[in-house]
Amino acid sequence: MTAPAPTGKPLLDTARGLRQPKPPIWIMRQAGRYLPEYREVREKAGGFLNLCYAPELASEVTLQPLRRFDLDAAIIFSDILVIPDALGQNVRFEKGEGPVLDPITPQTLGRLDPDAVLGHLAPVFETLERTKTALAPEKTLIGFCGAPWTVATYMIGGRGSPDQAAARLFALNHPEAFARLIDLLVEVSATYLIAQLSAGADMVQIFESWALNLDENAFESYVIAPNKALVEKVRAAVPDAVITGFPRGAAGMIGRFARETGVNVIGLDYATPLAFANENLDSKIPVQGNLDPLRLVAGGAQMESRAREIVDGFAHRPHIFNLGHGIVPQTPIENVSRLIDIVKA
Repeated sequence: MTAPAPTGKPLLDTARGLRQPKPPIWIMRQAGRYLPEYREVREKAGGFLNLCYAPELASEVTLQPLRRFDLDAAIIFSDILVIPDALGQNVRFEKGEGPVLDPITPQTLGRLDPDAVLGHLAPVFETLERTKTALAPEKTLIGFCGAPWTVATYMIGGRGSPDQAAARLFALNHPEAFARLIDLLVEVSATYLIAQLSAGADMVQIFESWALNLDENAFESYVIAPNKALVEKVRAAVPDAVITGFPRGAAGMIGRFARETGVNVIGLDYATPLAFANENLDSKIPVQGNLDPLRLVAGGAQMESRAREIVDGFAHRPHIFNLGHGIVPQTPIENVSRLIDIVKA
């Protein structure tokens, strides 16, 4: 197979399978509360969802990290829960609690309105267009959505959960209703990602943040099959779409996820051993990750040593450096700068 032609965007080229002399880097949740300029804009917006739906402000916070740091990509500022919000489910972000939703039931599933989604999310597409115009040409613009299973866990449970018990029981006790919900989320998520690519995203990431706590049969049904269907629907409309899958907690199922979903890049959580990833993923598949966010908080020699281990561990394959989960609010800014210097060096 002929190698793809370089685009001039190192991170996008890596995601397309072209190994770089130095790994490009971006950071999950890089526009966030660890930055004082972000906190100022969020206060101005008057709430998290307000900020997600304010294109001028959302574009500003998307670009803020790239003004401070030599990052290779901007990821659009939004949230995975704009999908249930757009479907008509009551979603709110409460101080000190995070997202809270009115849980859906098999009886209330029919109230969700997929026809309203694109109109509701029009501000997100405007944010992408604004950001694309302002972004340096060598930087990659990333769009995203939550994976169907992960979004369903919030819609059913009403909030994040360490074990996703409510959603797992819903799937077992109400399999037909659960299948309808997953099919709906596959459909609207595909439409959402296609619209993001049309609005200027160079590539997209699917956040399967709650892939853990599932046995192999559930993982196949709840994670692999919906992600595969989502990727296929996006590629039917955008054949060359570049897609990262981030199945956090996939553990021993990571190889099957990579082989069966069709994503271009596999995002690795920080609990995935480097050798395990290399043994279970084809060497041509780009990987992304996977520094523990708390190592970035602590900084110092341990962070530097681990960052170098990760770079060295994936030196033989296309590698995008990132954390193994989102950056946390207490992260010192100087540690982020130091990490980027190490990766770039």
